[in-house]
Amino acid sequence: MTALLGACELGLLMAVMSLGVFLSFRILNVPDLTIDGSFTTGCAVSAVCSGMQMHAFGLGMAVLCGALAGLITGILQTKGKIQPILAGILTMTGLYSINLRIMGSKPNLFLENTLFLQIKELFPSSYSELILILVFLLVVIGILVLFFTTQLGLALRATGDNEAMVKASSINSDAMIILGLSLANAIVAFSGALFVQYQGFSDINSGTGMMVIGLASVIVGEVFLTSRRLPVRFLSVVCGALLYRFILTFALQLGLEANDMKLLSAVLVIAAISFPHMLRRRYHA
Repeated sequence: MTALLGACELGLLMAVMSLGVFLSFRILNVPDLTIDGSFTTGCAVSAVCSGMQMHAFGLGMAVLCGALAGLITGILQTKGKIQPILAGILTMTGLYSINLRIMGSKPNLFLENTLFLQIKELFPSSYSELILILVFLLVVIGILVLFFTTQLGLALRATGDNEAMVKASSINSDAMIILGLSLANAIVAFSGALFVQYQGFSDINSGTGMMVIGLASVIVGEVFLTSRRLPVRFLSVVCGALLYRFILTFALQLGLEANDMKLLSAVLVIAAISFPHMLRRRYHA
């Protein structure tokens, strides 16, 4: 039961991060590798602020720093005319040094007090952490749903669907791409900040492989929930993140080593992408 509860908590935390991946990967159709760096940025900023007993402020600063990371990638892509994947790699590489600076040139920061520990003191229940994560997740989803009902949100969606049409409609597509990447990385950094508050320490390599985890959550969720409606698509990301975490937890319970988790993640993404196509080919054969 403890392992299942832990899987739910981590799954919901990764669902927040996966929503950021969804924005760049599905809404903008941009494979943004900045995510591995911006997640760690959120971790580093939150850890430093928590060391000064400013947990809520740390969450806000993590969002701001993540947005700045996405802003840089967007500018490199749109104004510097650098390929999207390379722009993300360049920003992610630069963020490694910046994150180390934020953490005082230390690869690890351990926290004596966190937001989750305070919540557990106020509400001593085994489900207090799960409820808090769920509240944060619902707030993020609610903000996204409201945003995409606005003219700005609709313009952002249109940019990902058909950039040429957007330009013909006198909408600044470069500004939309920069906005979308900033929003995506702000959400990813927020997830990193929550992750640090949850686990109680920050590591310079915390963000390694987060892009793969996010992709796995998005693609696995879309296998089971297919819809053009954004609220349903957000729900599919959450379901995908939970299912992904349950699979990893089950694999660990079976005796799979933790070192093999990255390999299992890659296999899950490959299977989620390839399996539907294989089924369609077999059906039409």
